[in-house]
Amino acid sequence: MLVTSAALLSAALTTPVAVAAPAPSTSPSSPSSPSSPSATPPAGMSTVGGTRLGRPGTQVDLAAGVQVLPKDVTARSWIVADAESGEVLASHNAHWRLPPASTLKMLFADTVLPRFPKTTEHKVVPADLAGMGAGSSVVGIKANHTYTVHDLWLGVFLRSGNDAVHVLSRMNGGIGRTVKDMQAHADDLQALDTHVISPDGYDEPGQVSSAYDLTLFARSGLQKKDFRDYCSTVTAKFGSGDIRNTNRLLSGDTDVPVYRGIAGVKNGNTTNAGATFTGVAERDGHVLLVTVMNPEKSEHNEVYKEAARLFDWGFQAVGKVRPVGELVPPKSAALATARPGATASPGQAGGTGTGGSSSKPVASGPSGGMRGVGIAAAVAGGLLVLLGGGAFLVNRRWPLPDLVRRRTRP
Repeated sequence: MLVTSAALLSAALTTPVAVAAPAPSTSPSSPSSPSSPSATPPAGMSTVGGTRLGRPGTQVDLAAGVQVLPKDVTARSWIVADAESGEVLASHNAHWRLPPASTLKMLFADTVLPRFPKTTEHKVVPADLAGMGAGSSVVGIKANHTYTVHDLWLGVFLRSGNDAVHVLSRMNGGIGRTVKDMQAHADDLQALDTHVISPDGYDEPGQVSSAYDLTLFARSGLQKKDFRDYCSTVTAKFGSGDIRNTNRLLSGDTDVPVYRGIAGVKNGNTTNAGATFTGVAERDGHVLLVTVMNPEKSEHNEVYKEAARLFDWGFQAVGKVRPVGELVPPKSAALATARPGATASPGQAGGTGTGGSSSKPVASGPSGGMRGVGIAAAVAGGLLVLLGGGAFLVNRRWPLPDLVRRRTRP
């Protein structure tokens, strides 16, 4: 009876949560400049996650004792959210459709990663590397060489390798098939601002996403153990050398220190998108997601500096400010938890990708083959399933596994 009541209550309370986005515009461009984003957000944007998220400008409800938002954040769009409860603590043009750059690879990984065991080997042929855009970021995949799926994903996450994305897409049935799969997964996640043209995030006319959608992709991907492991890796062996993660909050740089508690997720940069970044970090028992899109300030590593300021604000504001919206659950999770006794399936809410574990997460430390290149936070394994009877929808929580410290991966 309790289970049935919970399911009925969840349906009654949450059915209106995800409001459909306006009819998709496949381009964020102004009529006079079809290949570059417009200068101002549209007056009417999607209201998925709450009506305030569809309004242009900054949305926040400050509370006593909470500092004002940092004034030196120049991004066109950003969002600060609690990764577990899904509460949006503050946002700025959250649903503005903008070019996503390589942050779209989070959707690619969340879609494709569960489909191939990491030990699978693939011999690359020239056709696998065909069609990459000029100036693409690459990890150095070579035709007629054999790579494991594990190596290819390291190339995707650490070096944002479009060549690795293209090889995995070919393995998945081709670029066209992968784009359709990604779009279907985005639709299931209720990421209605997203229009996928290329799997790697390369600038293409009509390819758009939003800070809200990118945050949904990160939150979904972090339910998968392999996704968590890859996005938190700082350095790894690749071919005859080493590669280092280009996420500067994770790996550090001369003007950006490693952010305390950071655990991923993905960065990007293209001509039309500018710099984009989604990160996850843990501090004092709270796990936050921050997405920043296209800072107007052109300083070196500005996207990471602005993300760090928003993280700092979020950690002192979480639990004190009234949320201005929420990260909605996937349609499939909502349907599953609305059925008494149902649980989420792998690859959906609470699922894991290949290599998931049903054991309790345990801390892992550096091994003999690891090199000390600075501490990064990673997320330990653990199979998480949602409780049946609508508990996900009623409580609106999507727990992440415990975070533990890790240096590098072999």
